[in-house]
Amino acid sequence: MALTLVPPGAPALHTLPLGGRLGRVDTGVVIFLTDYGIDPLDLARAVEERGFESLFLTEHTHIPTSRESPWPGGGELPERYAHTYDPFVAIGAMAAVTERIVLGTAVSLVNQHHAINLAKQVASVDRIAGGRFELGVGPGWNKEEMAHHGVDPRTRTARMLETVEAMTAIWTQDEAEYHGKYVDFDPIWSWPKPTRVPPILIGGGGPTVLDRVLSHGHGWVPLRVPVSGLAEFTERVDELQRRAADAGRGHIPVSMYGAARNAEAMRSYREAGVDRVLFELTDQKGPGARDAVLRELDELRALSGDA
Repeated sequence: MALTLVPPGAPALHTLPLGGRLGRVDTGVVIFLTDYGIDPLDLARAVEERGFESLFLTEHTHIPTSRESPWPGGGELPERYAHTYDPFVAIGAMAAVTERIVLGTAVSLVNQHHAINLAKQVASVDRIAGGRFELGVGPGWNKEEMAHHGVDPRTRTARMLETVEAMTAIWTQDEAEYHGKYVDFDPIWSWPKPTRVPPILIGGGGPTVLDRVLSHGHGWVPLRVPVSGLAEFTERVDELQRRAADAGRGHIPVSMYGAARNAEAMRSYREAGVDRVLFELTDQKGPGARDAVLRELDELRALSGDA
C-alpha cells in the first residue's frame, strides 16, 4: 500500500510506503556495497527476484587514515567503510537490470557533494530508474572525513538542510537560484529534472531529528532501534505523526534501518508504526561472498512473511 505525498513546492506527486499500524510492513535490504563483495548487478537482480520491496546503499567517499572520531558502532572501524562503491553510480547500473524495486541511499552524506552536482546526479538516477529512487540523507559522524571536504562538523546539519533546499529548487524550477549561508549560487539552468521530487528520507535518531523530518523530509530513517527500546520509539513515531497532522500533512513513512531479525521484532515494528524495515546485509568477502549473500536473502525473505 502506498501513500501519495505532495512535497512543499513540488510540481508532481510521488509515493512512499504506508504500512505499520495501517497495513503490512514493506521489507527491504541495505548494504555496504564493496569492491570485494557480491557483484552489484547480481545483488540487484537477486533482491528483486526474491520479492523485496527495496534496496538501499550506504555512502562514504573515503576514510581518513588518521581519525579521532569514534565509530558509533564501537570498537574498530570495519573494513567495509573504506571499500564502498559510489552509491549513485551503482544505483544507476542496478536500475538498468531491475524493473520494480525501490532503489535508494541510506544514507547519502550530502555535505560531501556540491548541491548543483548532486542535484544532477539524483535527477539522472531517478530518470534512469523510472521514478524508483529515494534519497536518504544524513550529516555524518566522521569529522575527519567531513574536514577533507571542507565541511566544519559544527555546521553539518544546517549545511545538509541547505543542500536539500538548493537541490529541490533545481529540481522544481527551470531557472533556479539559492542563497544560503553554506550553499549559494545565482540563477542557473540545469536539466534533466527528476520524474518527480525524489522522496527525501531524513536519517538519524537524535533529539531534534523529528524537526528535520517535518521541515525537510518526506520520511524518517531511524537507526537500529532494539526491541527493548520500542516503547520510547513508539512515542516518537506518535509524536511525528501528530505533529505532521497538526501541520496539515499526511502520514510520514518510517523506514527502520538495521531491523532485528526475528518474528517478534517484526510484529513489534508494525505495532510501533514502522512502514518499512531494512535488513542490513552481512559483510561478505572472498570467493564465497555471492553465495553467502544469496542464502542470507533467502533467509530474510522467509522472515519477512511475519511483517
